Amino acid sequence: MDLIAQRSAPILDAMRELRKRRIVPFDVPGHKRGRGNPELLDFLGEKCVGIDVNSMKMLDNLGHPISVIREAEDLLADAFGANHAFLMVGGTTSAVQAMIFTNIREGEEVLLPRNVHKSVINALVLCGGIPVYVPVQVNPKIGIATGMELEEVRKAMDAHPDAKAILVNNPTYYGIASDLKGIVELAHARGIKVLADEAHGTHLYFGENLPISGMAAGADMAAVSMHKSGGSLTQSSVLLTGPNIDPEYVRQIINLTQTTSASYLLMVSLDISRRNLALHGRESFGKVFGMAEYARSEINEIGGYYAYGRELVNGKDVYDFDVTKLSVYTQGIGLTGIEVYDLLRDEYDIQIEFGDIGNILAYISIGDRLQDIERLVGAMEDIKERYGKDSTDLYCGDFISPELVVNPKEAFYADKVQLPLQESIGRICAEIVMCYPPGIPILTPGERITPEIVEYIEFSRERGCSLQGTMDPECRKLNVIR
Repeated sequence: MDLIAQRSAPILDAMRELRKRRIVPFDVPGHKRGRGNPELLDFLGEKCVGIDVNSMKMLDNLGHPISVIREAEDLLADAFGANHAFLMVGGTTSAVQAMIFTNIREGEEVLLPRNVHKSVINALVLCGGIPVYVPVQVNPKIGIATGMELEEVRKAMDAHPDAKAILVNNPTYYGIASDLKGIVELAHARGIKVLADEAHGTHLYFGENLPISGMAAGADMAAVSMHKSGGSLTQSSVLLTGPNIDPEYVRQIINLTQTTSASYLLMVSLDISRRNLALHGRESFGKVFGMAEYARSEINEIGGYYAYGRELVNGKDVYDFDVTKLSVYTQGIGLTGIEVYDLLRDEYDIQIEFGDIGNILAYISIGDRLQDIERLVGAMEDIKERYGKDSTDLYCGDFISPELVVNPKEAFYADKVQLPLQESIGRICAEIVMCYPPGIPILTPGERITPEIVEYIEFSRERGCSLQGTMDPECRKLNVIR
């Protein structure tokens, strides 16, 4: 990394120059630096609304960058160790989908774990690709899917020699990492591209004692959520490519779906955040590492909770663990993760990342303080004392991996009928069903609905999970192939 070059921020400099010039706007957006919408100006402030502008010569154009945006992308690539980098303003969803669209065409296979984000499945619905699921194990103590074991990846590649790519969560939402470098070696020996979903892995590029990053492992493409652990604004993201990917073709793919009215607020936040991480990331994430380990130790001292960490690593399905993820199993105090999530928000004014059937995740990043960690630990201790109960009646949290019968595109666009949950058993699902967050599908288009899946959906609803993706807002009915 060129640390001297990394001190610059070309988009930020261009935005500052724009402010100085006091240009009279006869272009969009129509609020004209906020003058046309005083309430918006009052709420967000002139500094923010004043740089909500359209593409112009001095600011470059995201769809075809030739000046400051191109320079910002080059700096991103240097900071992340990639051959090329793209600013993404549609979230990491758009970056993940660009990876799929670049490598998978109608009828072609992609290998992936079942616990992928819904953006992957949605991309396959659009492009007509065929998912081939690599079996994943379930940790019986905490009820979550782990990573892809190298031997299972090998078997899947042997069984599907024509697969074009493999997608790897690096890490999972809970912090579990597969042997990415080993997967890259296996895949490249067979001409298979490796796509890393690093929605939760920005810090892997800048921290120490963490799982290997996608680019360092030799992945062909990586989708990185800068806004999650990297400090940029929500919805801003980065797409990275390696030496075997044509960046100009990727640009064409991105431009198929990305807005032509890219937000300069998002782009300048990426530019500033990249500079901050390149210059101070190692120090910042060292502090994050320390806070997470402290919180993990304190929570485990409470009893009942289980804040898990590197002790899960076995060199196989848990090849490594991202210790900055404060993932906590809650059923030991008789409460589901979603119940603890709700209590923290409603009773203690603490907003954590998510709660599921068995776990919560408190996202710790460069913006956290030690006193915030102590407040969280104190609230969790209080919840145990006030709300804890017997855990014998709680769901065990088995990971359900449905049978894929029809490819997702065919199922999604098929003639369908809506049936009550119980009546849908045995039919083929024609839509996505998921708990959000984390956004991992319970069912995807083309999968067979079983009694166990229906039971899991109903249990999730009873416990307060937000069920999404279905045409029925309450998820009491499912669309199935007629």
